[in-house]
Amino acid sequence: MEDTRLEKLFGPVAEITGCGQAVRHTVEEVVELGVELAREGREGHKIGTLFVVGDAETVLEQSRPLLLDPLYGHPAELLHVSRPEFRENVKELAQLDGAFVVDEKGTFVAAARFVDVDLAPPDNFLPGLGTRHAAAASITRTTDAIAVVVSQSSIVRVFARGEIRAEIIPELFLLTREQLFARDPDVQQMPEAGLTLALAGNKKAATTPIP
Repeated sequence: MEDTRLEKLFGPVAEITGCGQAVRHTVEEVVELGVELAREGREGHKIGTLFVVGDAETVLEQSRPLLLDPLYGHPAELLHVSRPEFRENVKELAQLDGAFVVDEKGTFVAAARFVDVDLAPPDNFLPGLGTRHAAAASITRTTDAIAVVVSQSSIVRVFARGEIRAEIIPELFLLTREQLFARDPDVQQMPEAGLTLALAGNKKAATTPIP
């Protein structure tokens, strides 16, 4: 039942990234976690964070710790995105600088990582967006990962292959198209979940699924 609900809400988001079946459900769960964080904030404040999903070994090679990893040494079975207690821990840890790295099965393998940004492609830097978005664009351009960015403006953006493939607004309102960053967005309102989705057009959609 939960899988059906997630697929209905965030299946279109996973689909537009071109991700493979092995990581699809994890992408949906992490996007849901990002939306919860965007709505709730922490301790009365809006916070931003970055989740990098899939291709975890390569992502770790292209990032470095900002501080002692708070997840280090904990059993993997306790670090799964589906565990309600752990999701609350993630929301607390999201107040730290740095990114979370999540493997394709949904296990968090690291937190507080600084993602190296490739300065060469100028489109890694999107005017009006900050360093988390630049890191998301860069890491998804150089790996097979999907990145989920929670911004302090409470918008969740999903990156694949270096570009924004979806934007999730955790309210039933529509930003003007000038305020959206997804290419040629198809905007859908989902009243049952209180969400607005903007899915990028297919002109540059992936033709080969990400493993």
